[in-house]
Amino acid sequence: MRKWIAFIVVIIGTTLLMTACSSAEGEEKSKLKKVVLDYAYYSPTSLALKEFGWAEEAFEEQGIEVEWVLSHGSNKALEFLNSKSVDFGSTAGAAALIAKSNGSPIESVYIYSKPEWTALVTTDDAEITSVEQLKGKKVAATLGTDPYIFLLRSLQEEGLSSKDLEIVNLQHSDGANALLTGQVDAWAGLDPHMAKVEIDSGAKLFLRDHDKNTYGTLNVRSDFAEQHPEVVEKVIEVYEKARKWVIDNPEEAADILAKEAEMPLEVAQKSLERNDFSDPIPGVKQIEALNEAGKVLQSENVINGNVDVEKIVDELIIDRYSKKVIE
Repeated sequence: MRKWIAFIVVIIGTTLLMTACSSAEGEEKSKLKKVVLDYAYYSPTSLALKEFGWAEEAFEEQGIEVEWVLSHGSNKALEFLNSKSVDFGSTAGAAALIAKSNGSPIESVYIYSKPEWTALVTTDDAEITSVEQLKGKKVAATLGTDPYIFLLRSLQEEGLSSKDLEIVNLQHSDGANALLTGQVDAWAGLDPHMAKVEIDSGAKLFLRDHDKNTYGTLNVRSDFAEQHPEVVEKVIEVYEKARKWVIDNPEEAADILAKEAEMPLEVAQKSLERNDFSDPIPGVKQIEALNEAGKVLQSENVINGNVDVEKIVDELIIDRYSKKVIE
């Protein structure tokens, strides 16, 4: 009898200990001390949000600190997400697709804009006027970003591929400089750098196609979203406040962009004009655009041919947080 009592006591004690540990772990998970957001010159919404401190205000009552990290391009934002340097990162939709196909645990939960932020650019005195003329030339592009994907899709439409020219991998600002200094023949540009060389140096956008620009997506780490869904909703809520403010105050938004990126106001205005901020909930449009981009990326072996692109896209585009906040 004593052995049975001792056994029961041990079982009860173990159960209580496990319950206590489980509760402690759950409590620890719920205690978020800091949320890290990125901001980017290609996301005017993020700049307005950072400028006015609306995220800081929203999380102050909960005792959560807000930290900001600058992303110079989609590739950098994705590096930050993968290394857990940020919880939320701003990218082009196709760049997020590439990362997701490579196993990056991220979800696109909000659309900060539908931009025409990329085009193929050359200098004002260049003889290049068409994609066909890029054959055998040097073209600057940032690998894994929307301008790079825009270039690949444009080449494919003309029966060309990346093998028909030399793609020089440079960050966006460096690509602009390489074009102006003659180190490359053309550049897959990104605003606001593209608007700057257009205004300051008379650079020509010799190929534009709004439909080849994938959407600007706000991405969150999947583990973070699973542990803190209410924080994801709160971030979208403050992004919504910033998005509406940008729509109502385009001149002031351009001022903020000019100040943050240290660029002339005229350049900031041109860059801002190329953004459509009207449709923030991710859904069917983004899924269709990314499926099309995925086909091109697979044909260029950027995405492995064995990857089920449609499945990856469905896992990437998550609308439930935005729908809960916005609708």
